[in-house]
Amino acid sequence: MTANAKKAGIRDRFWETVPLEEMAPAEWEALCDGCGKCCMSKLIDDDTDEIYYTTVACRLFDAGTCRCGDYANRFSEVPDCVQLTPENVRTIPWLPKTCAYRLIAKGLPLCDWHPLLSGDPASVHEASMSMRGRVTAFEQDLAHEGEYLDHMVEEGM
Repeated sequence: MTANAKKAGIRDRFWETVPLEEMAPAEWEALCDGCGKCCMSKLIDDDTDEIYYTTVACRLFDAGTCRCGDYANRFSEVPDCVQLTPENVRTIPWLPKTCAYRLIAKGLPLCDWHPLLSGDPASVHEASMSMRGRVTAFEQDLAHEGEYLDHMVEEGM
């Protein structure tokens, strides 16, 4: 864990002992590994409910940092932005398999490259687990839904 995390009042290895519902706001935020995968557009087949992942980023996504460019105002700027909560991380089917929220909700350990374990916020990028260098378009650049098909990727992106 980083020195900044300790200064923010984050308990040591909190994710191993504190239920999601009881985490302090700073701890909840620290669970995000900064991969940026949840900020990519997903396509859902209306007939099968199958999820298709794309490399099309939200208009607020900063492709360099893999973070939201206007995190504080994201819900007013992007009305379909989903706020993760202890309740919905257990039911959102499109969260990446490596998502810390999803892992902790299932009682699984964090990935070894997670910044909380490595102490380095860049470890997610160094492990090639982020969207850094993978964004091929932004939502505002696509004129119709059909264009998203050109940006589909395998789930394990």
